[in-house]
Amino acid sequence: MAYRSAMRNRVTLADVAKAAGVNAATVSRSLNPATEGQVRKETARKIKKIAKDLGYTPNTVARGLRTRKSLTIGVVIPDLTNPIFPPIVRGIDSYLLPRGYSAMVVNTDGNKEIEQTLISSLMERQVDGLIVATGHTEGDLLSQFHERGVKVVMVNRESPGIPFPAVTSDDGAGISAIIEHLVELGHTNILHLAGPSDSSTGLLRSKTFSSECKKRGLVGKVIKNENYSIDDGQAAIDKILDHGARTFTAIVAGNDLLALGAYHSLRTHGLRCPDDVSVVGFNNMPFTADFQPPMTTVNAPHYDMGVEAARLLLSQIDGIDSAPVKVTLPVSLILRGSTARAL
Repeated sequence: MAYRSAMRNRVTLADVAKAAGVNAATVSRSLNPATEGQVRKETARKIKKIAKDLGYTPNTVARGLRTRKSLTIGVVIPDLTNPIFPPIVRGIDSYLLPRGYSAMVVNTDGNKEIEQTLISSLMERQVDGLIVATGHTEGDLLSQFHERGVKVVMVNRESPGIPFPAVTSDDGAGISAIIEHLVELGHTNILHLAGPSDSSTGLLRSKTFSSECKKRGLVGKVIKNENYSIDDGQAAIDKILDHGARTFTAIVAGNDLLALGAYHSLRTHGLRCPDDVSVVGFNNMPFTADFQPPMTTVNAPHYDMGVEAARLLLSQIDGIDSAPVKVTLPVSLILRGSTARAL
């Protein structure tokens, strides 16, 4: 094509406009998902094809100067080795990228000091906002950001006392569904391997467990854990079984990793799941269907949570939605082979 000569140097918006026979404003609108609806579909398709053929890439620095935005979003993750967070990040990316934004992901390892350092670093890099999945309910730094008007959306967690928008799964409904399932199987003595008490998810799931057991007249015991990890789950059950004090017939874990730790402990002590003890996880992490036995668990829509968190944040940044919003996405109980009738 004649316009291939433009590829000798960096292709500009003006180059695309000249090749398409339109003005630069039309090209800009066509290549921006937020405004492409203002251009005729045939024209927008033509412009996109020409831009692709020319190898045009948006000049985000120039756009940032025009809009006074960095077009970068900070994403704060407590543990990237936890399988629930990659789908959340993918969901965030899927919403940000078509709209000209990119995500800068940091991992805090669940450490409050590291978390504060990394969040401060993101702010120094002038990110336009933060999506925070930190598990801590205490948030002095986040409180300061709220007072300063920094745009923040919580995902998978809430930050009590700080009215930031939040996107979570319906954890309470998930725990209630688990208890109902176990009651139908005849279980009356149930153990809950709870997540960290300083996380909103850990608190909500354990509180719902206790209230459901009380309402139904069940014996329910809560064992708190410092981390949502396999090792913590195994250590908690080991401590009980090492003393030969098993009275429970079912374990409700705060997440699938704690449940997998329970699997290991039961096996070590010569107990069978689900014949001797039923086990239920939470989150439906990848490969839970491949565990032995396949794990009954609650499916939470982590990818969709990431998408919704990014949408809420960009709405704030664009001034479309400023009021705090809580979005709770539905969950579903996935029945597999780790639960059976109580003996």
